[in-house]
Amino acid sequence: MNSSANSTLQVASGAAMIAVETAGSGLPVVFLHANVCDRRMWRAQLDASGTDYQAIAYDRRGFGETRAQAQDHSAVADLIAVIDATAGSTPVILAGCSQGANIALNATLMHPARVRGLLLISPTVNGAPAPVYPPEILEMVARQRQAESAADLALVNEIKAEMFLDGPLADPGRVTGESRRLFLHMSAIALAAAPFGTNCDDMEAFARLETISVPASVICGELDFPHIQERARMVARLLPNAQGHALADVAHLAGLEQPDEVNGLLKDLVNRCT
Repeated sequence: MNSSANSTLQVASGAAMIAVETAGSGLPVVFLHANVCDRRMWRAQLDASGTDYQAIAYDRRGFGETRAQAQDHSAVADLIAVIDATAGSTPVILAGCSQGANIALNATLMHPARVRGLLLISPTVNGAPAPVYPPEILEMVARQRQAESAADLALVNEIKAEMFLDGPLADPGRVTGESRRLFLHMSAIALAAAPFGTNCDDMEAFARLETISVPASVICGELDFPHIQERARMVARLLPNAQGHALADVAHLAGLEQPDEVNGLLKDLVNRCT
């Protein structure tokens, strides 16, 4: 449990006021959420922080409680603003899921002295090979596009839950209860968000993964998209100091669906970095 109550703050970055939450104490770990979530996907990791690490989670532009005017921006610059306001000059561990992992990798390449470790879940990586979808997933993608064309955001949200929470080849509705309610609420906020501008970071990280030498853990769920599982395995092979972990019975959001397992892997990484 936390050694002290969670605290919240607003961090200015360009035309955005970024909503940030912190908990615990120790080596700072900054959590970057997936594009279908917000900082609440890391609730279990904040709750587990205690004296093992200082947890820092924030909502990116267009997600959760962050408010931003439409402008071209750098997601990495927003991250650095959060780090400056919470961890100061102390190097941090970056824990990112999906697009959050992509931002973490870009930040590590752009600001290597600021990062001491990486926890990457279902990582997206700029410059990685393009996905190849089996027919069953192509049908689901087509359903999503039809719902988007019809501006049926509720249906889009349900399809995203099937894809990213249940897993695209798993039984629809596999994940139930509070986890599903939370996913649908987080994703609905993102789907309804006003335009917030373009992220101008264009780092081609995939070709440079072998230059990232910090300790890393790369996690993928065995119910995730097949191409995401393969990409996670490639990232684990290419990062020189990485450990790869495949989790059974979990899809894209391991930190939300299997928090105890992810918390254990995070604490192992903290130990490797200290």
